[in-house]
Amino acid sequence: MARIFISATHKSSGKTTLSIGLCAALHAQGLRVQPFKKGPDYIDPLWLGAASQRPCHNLDFNTMTPAEIIQTVQHYSQNADIALIEANKGLYDGMALNGSDSNAAVAKLTQSPVILVVDSRGMTRGIAPLLLGYQAFDREVNIAGIIFNRVGGARHAAKLRESVEHYTDIKVLGAVQNNPEMEIEERHLGLMPSNESGAAEQQIARIRDLVAEQVDLRAVLGIAERAVGLEGRAIHESPLQYSGSLSIGICQDPAFGFYYPGDLEALQQAGATLVPVNTLQDTALPAIDGLFIGGGFPETHMQQLAANTSMRDSIRCAIDNGLPTYAECGGLMYLSRSLIWNGQQAPMVGVIPGDAVMHTKPQGRGYVKLQETADMPWPGGDTLHTINAHEFHYSRLENLTATGKFAYRMRRGTGIDGQHDGWVYRNLLASYTHMRDTSQFRWAQRFVEFIRQTQRNSIA
Repeated sequence: MARIFISATHKSSGKTTLSIGLCAALHAQGLRVQPFKKGPDYIDPLWLGAASQRPCHNLDFNTMTPAEIIQTVQHYSQNADIALIEANKGLYDGMALNGSDSNAAVAKLTQSPVILVVDSRGMTRGIAPLLLGYQAFDREVNIAGIIFNRVGGARHAAKLRESVEHYTDIKVLGAVQNNPEMEIEERHLGLMPSNESGAAEQQIARIRDLVAEQVDLRAVLGIAERAVGLEGRAIHESPLQYSGSLSIGICQDPAFGFYYPGDLEALQQAGATLVPVNTLQDTALPAIDGLFIGGGFPETHMQQLAANTSMRDSIRCAIDNGLPTYAECGGLMYLSRSLIWNGQQAPMVGVIPGDAVMHTKPQGRGYVKLQETADMPWPGGDTLHTINAHEFHYSRLENLTATGKFAYRMRRGTGIDGQHDGWVYRNLLASYTHMRDTSQFRWAQRFVEFIRQTQRNSIA
């Protein structure tokens, strides 16, 4: 299995843009490229998936065991020509002091050769001791190649290459010039999602062409092909437990696009048929048994969401009438009474009696730890089990006019009120926390079973 691990010396070095370009350039050569992203991020995987034309899967020590990470890489790469794993932050960055959750740890676990992206602005000979230090810090990490990024010109690139080739044994794979056409627009959560950008395809094509011109793709493939084989137990998809399937509406549009592909697969494996819902254009919900509203950027589409009164009314009536619904972060904001941002206020669905107020700084950010309460509506719960997940939101639920029941108690993180998350109303569960369906928390199967339980109770 050919594979590479794209990392950098530090955050904001341009590794995501280069990873997008590499995925697109290799795909343009007729190769099947399987992307992965280290960490819980949603936005970078959307771009990587669009560039490679294959869903990008996350690798995250917080929610996955090391065995699951290996199995995920094996499973989704089995019919690919090359796997590309993109890091988050710098190569040796992570929360644990011993580096057990770092990018380097993923590279070692998956035995992937590392290609290091270096923002070379203001550097010449000094790049050599930097690289020597990165090599010496952990000899088990195979730094096999380097790509200079944001290079000032041909003379600058030549000096960098001379220094690296004279003082190190790391192969120089390319020198990408500083070019505004390589940039992707950013906003408060990072890059603008590709599902929101109408020009995403054209931007990917521009990045692809610039990377293909300035990076030795044959040398990149050569490094990837030298990766040793992975050993581990393959993922076995469990058969459906029910002969009949049920339907779950998935809000997928420019306002809501934060979904893990593996979670959607888990819903299908549990017996659900996924039905796309567009909250911006559709006038009402289709005939469905449950509803899933993921995260996204409802604030940037608040006026269009508010203007679609028929959809808001349809969702409110469905939830009031007991439709099993699960909403995360942006979905919670959409279900609130109103959304307030940049001095403007727009009405939302209104089943949560509070306002989602946007702030200039994050109101909850990072990994969280939760414990279920007795008010958790889904079956199969464990109030003693700790759930690892993450949150990243600039909004806070304010002006609550009713006391709610909560499905989770915060052991770490912010959630809705600093102590709880998971607002429960009828058959709705809405939280700021983003869950991941892994062995530590099989939320997809539990949600599907909750829908079936609700159906059984309505018949009884």
